[in-house]
Amino acid sequence: MTHLTHCIYASAACEPFDAATLRDMLADSRLRNERNGITGMLLYADGSFFQVIEGPAQAVSELFARIVADPRHEQVTRIIEEPIPRRSFGNWSMGFPTDSEDLSQLPGFNDFFGSAGCLAQLDVGRARKLLAAFGAGRWRQRLSDFAPLAA
Repeated sequence: MTHLTHCIYASAACEPFDAATLRDMLADSRLRNERNGITGMLLYADGSFFQVIEGPAQAVSELFARIVADPRHEQVTRIIEEPIPRRSFGNWSMGFPTDSEDLSQLPGFNDFFGSAGCLAQLDVGRARKLLAAFGAGRWRQRLSDFAPLAA
């Protein structure tokens, strides 16, 4: 039996991410995470990332180590890493504020910054509370003057 773990972290982007970069990140991450049994949610707003990753303990630890070493991130703060009895996320998705209909139709894009239906589907627990806090502006590592995302 594989022991499941989730890791929740926040980080700051070293440079602004535009919509095209986020779209590519969404596609690449979905493929890689599926291969490694990783599910979860990645959010990006105001130059900050917030992510919940869940899966087999070793795969989660290896992914977090890659994130810490990724030069696109700074101020990586692990908030929680602990065993979980079951997954809260059926797949891997990403949310970021956008006015582009094209981006909102991408496979794996979630409605966190819109209607937040993806958040309402989660069990009440620490992950949901922390995600909601990020949506409200907490855990943002760098509030900056990054330009709004454009398609």
